[in-house]
Amino acid sequence: MAETIPEVIAPASPADYFEVMTRAVFQAGVSWKQIAAHWDAYRSAFAEFDPAIVSAYDDLDVERVLATPGVLRMPRKVRATIVNANALCELAPEFGGIGAYLRSFDSYAALAKDVKRRFTLMGDLNVWYFLFRTGEPVPRFETWVKTIRGEHPRMREMVERAREQGRSPEI
Repeated sequence: MAETIPEVIAPASPADYFEVMTRAVFQAGVSWKQIAAHWDAYRSAFAEFDPAIVSAYDDLDVERVLATPGVLRMPRKVRATIVNANALCELAPEFGGIGAYLRSFDSYAALAKDVKRRFTLMGDLNVWYFLFRTGEPVPRFETWVKTIRGEHPRMREMVERAREQGRSPEI
């Protein structure tokens, strides 16, 4: 099952951040294995996660993405991805880019609150996942997970794998 567990990355571009955020949105409530098996279809449907291109998607693009084999037929998640591309693009003039934005907060709580405000379908679980996978400081999983409902075995596996590799950004 390890192939379905995404790695912590060192983002080199806004597209890297956008890809992780989009994966968080599409994985929510769905088998991680199902998403992993078709992730190349998402890359293609969302222009290699170039936020500038995706932010210009219109209703025809939404229909095209929804018709892409392998991509979940969930209009709400497709539209959220487009909204998130726009929000990501808006960070450049305001902060100088997403990296500067993420590091402009004095606490995880303040950052998480703002991410949930700016981006669509980014709840507590998705924010932690997004920040963890992009190497940003997050609270220790065992402490943080007690603050949200449910069991999260794939998240636990992701954290354990990152720790084994020495790549966990937990504080």
